Amino acid sequence: MNFASDNAGPVPVQVLDALARVNTGYAASYGADGVTAEVGDRLRALFEAPGAAVYLVATGTAANALSLATLCAPFQTVFCSEKAHIHEDECNAPEFYTGGAKLTLVRGGDVMTPAALRRAIEGEGNRGVHGPQRGPVSITNVTEGGNVYSVEEMGALCGVAREFGLPVHLDGARFANACVALGCSPAQMTWKAGVDIAVFGGTKNGLMDAEAVLIFDPDTPASSGFTRAQEFELRVKRAGHLYSKHRYVAAQMLAYLEDDLWRDLAARANARCAALATGLEALGLEIVNKSRANMLFFRAPLRAHQAAQAAGAVYHLWGNPPADPEALATARLVCSWSTTEDEVADLLAALKTAL
Repeated sequence: MNFASDNAGPVPVQVLDALARVNTGYAASYGADGVTAEVGDRLRALFEAPGAAVYLVATGTAANALSLATLCAPFQTVFCSEKAHIHEDECNAPEFYTGGAKLTLVRGGDVMTPAALRRAIEGEGNRGVHGPQRGPVSITNVTEGGNVYSVEEMGALCGVAREFGLPVHLDGARFANACVALGCSPAQMTWKAGVDIAVFGGTKNGLMDAEAVLIFDPDTPASSGFTRAQEFELRVKRAGHLYSKHRYVAAQMLAYLEDDLWRDLAARANARCAALATGLEALGLEIVNKSRANMLFFRAPLRAHQAAQAAGAVYHLWGNPPADPEALATARLVCSWSTTEDEVADLLAALKTAL
């Protein structure tokens, strides 16, 4: 009964088989191999973006930080929600890789509204040389609070960014889960909505260590004078994130794309989360996040959480748990592609007994 994180799950056999298949003979290094070329072609087709530049890195932190560094000069600021992963969970990596750009937090929790984003943008860039200049907007879908922006909401946020001439970055660590929840295409959730650089996350959805970055306007000049694609390549190398044996990360992504495995894995995780939500509500428990894909936050008496965890459930309490065992405590549950129906049933049974 492990609901702690979708990072904690195993790797699908299709991915392990793909690694075994490329593990013969010799292949050109640093991304010049045929598997990497095929992955680029497939991702461009999937996103309906034939001109996009595609890059693979090992971690979501690298994908986000390097993308933002490509879009943001050191004297600019990145606009993001106050609960964004780039703010709370990346150890100032975006600030480090941008050379000192700050983050301006858009107040209102994990979900940004167009009005709140507009207020935040209007509040910066007004002090001449004395203050940070307006920079990119970073949107996370699925959010850190487990909510999912609709395609229309994505477009509205991108529209505000466009009013001010600002580029948009999408943190897509759970990109596949959001796509499945919305029933939309990757193109609809990214460049068609106004996103400039998107992260197509793989690690949380079953891959070993592979994230894709898509730059939809690769020839657009970056602040350095290089194009966005050129600058991203240089930053990847300078940061130590360029794979030598690149065929192995590419093989993971190729397996992920084959027969829409990425979508199938996300659908499994989302379905388990939906079953959890139904069961928790049947127990009379409150679910905090209004929309969801594979992650939910719920409230239950502290004693119920403690009893479920004593019965073998693994998940995290969120915020500052109360001392009173009868007081309500918030917890996070995350389903992965490997979460089983039995695990869901066992957790619900443990909570029912405790209640």
